[in-house]
Amino acid sequence: MSENSTQGDTICAISTPFGMGAIAMIRLSGIQAIHICNKVFIPNNKNTDITNVSSHTSHFGKIFSDDKTLLDEVIVSVFKNPHSYTGEDIVEISCHGSVYIQEQLLQLLIRNGARSAKAGEFTLCAFLNGKLDLAQAEAVADLISSDSNAAHKLAINQMKGGFSEQIKLLRNQLVEFTAMLELELDFSEEDVEFANRENLAKLLTNISTEVSALLESYSLGNVLKSGIPVAIIGKPNVGKSTLLNILLNEDRAIVSEIPGTTRDAIEDTMIINGVCFRFIDTAGLREATDKIEHIGIERTYEKIAKASIIIYLFDICEDNIDDIKIAVNEIKAKAGDGARIILVANKTDKLIEEPKGFAEIVEFDTIFISAKRRENINLLTARLLRAVNDDLANISSTVVTSSRHYEALHHSMDSLAEASDALANGVSNDLLAEHIRTALHHLGEITGDITTEEILDSIFSKFCIGK
Repeated sequence: MSENSTQGDTICAISTPFGMGAIAMIRLSGIQAIHICNKVFIPNNKNTDITNVSSHTSHFGKIFSDDKTLLDEVIVSVFKNPHSYTGEDIVEISCHGSVYIQEQLLQLLIRNGARSAKAGEFTLCAFLNGKLDLAQAEAVADLISSDSNAAHKLAINQMKGGFSEQIKLLRNQLVEFTAMLELELDFSEEDVEFANRENLAKLLTNISTEVSALLESYSLGNVLKSGIPVAIIGKPNVGKSTLLNILLNEDRAIVSEIPGTTRDAIEDTMIINGVCFRFIDTAGLREATDKIEHIGIERTYEKIAKASIIIYLFDICEDNIDDIKIAVNEIKAKAGDGARIILVANKTDKLIEEPKGFAEIVEFDTIFISAKRRENINLLTARLLRAVNDDLANISSTVVTSSRHYEALHHSMDSLAEASDALANGVSNDLLAEHIRTALHHLGEITGDITTEEILDSIFSKFCIGK
């Protein structure tokens, strides 16, 4: 990544989405940003010298091409180091949104000494200049791609640095004890103890508990970020596809009176009160009549295992309480840890009399709906939201959303366990210190205190150009 961010370079890119719009913005960052802008920008106020203006000020004027032809009237905003996003001098040029104007302005800046920015290079500069740590930089990308209120809140919280501060606090505590252990090694012949072993054991236990809580939060954080998987399952012809279409507010799945119409899982997302749900309509559960249906039913079980929430839909007029109990027990056996099962009785519009076992069905905390008439669907969506809120209430304030962070935490957890075992078994200080240093290394990978070119390339290549 060092090739992408050579010290002294001034980079430029279009920072607004590609295409034509009312306004576009081109960003310059680097030691020559203001100087390059001054070459092409003529302020309307003749007393304005763009090289001497105050930081965080905007100026109206014109930009001319090389042959002195007017290219556009623009607003230039100046942000001087170190009080800018990248920590360098930044100039943002707001122009009209013509694709032609954008390209001409970009080429003009490049001819005057700038170079095209690589993907994520502005945020990489912010990281290298200490404006953001690595976890906060990743949160910027998550914020840009967030498509729901829940994902937005997770990204905002991480960008504010709460997660980073928690990791740094854990590292600092470990660093202090590691320093004491290293000091003991220097005075090994004098048999002195600087690191209290009892306090170290307590510290390792406390840190392991915090890391474990962060690891547990990942399952929820990941689905909140990408969409909570909700599997709609049940026997054939109970109304699963109809319910999916209603929840998505479109005809996504084929609805037919013929049992077994859905042969494969159908997925789509819907945002409900700021939370993204990924609804999955599955093949009906029954004895397969052919090979294709058998494959579809196998995939249904796969979706059950991966779902965070499982809606078991049954026909209130046809299914009895014993069948429902058997089905729920089978689902529990197939479902993943922590998955929530919501019972939904469909086709209440066909009820003539109270069904057999109705009292027991009610005790199961069942939601009664008519998908055909769209009745009580709001009760189902409220239950879905309640399930998410219950999960949020059961975890710490910090939620891990990145698989990279999860992997680093997992490795640090292993090293902490090895350190605890070494301490309990009276292993030598040098081996004990090595286990703690390994844990420190993995925790440091999260915030960027420990990093490599490969990690930086992987992270910042996922950003859009111009950010």
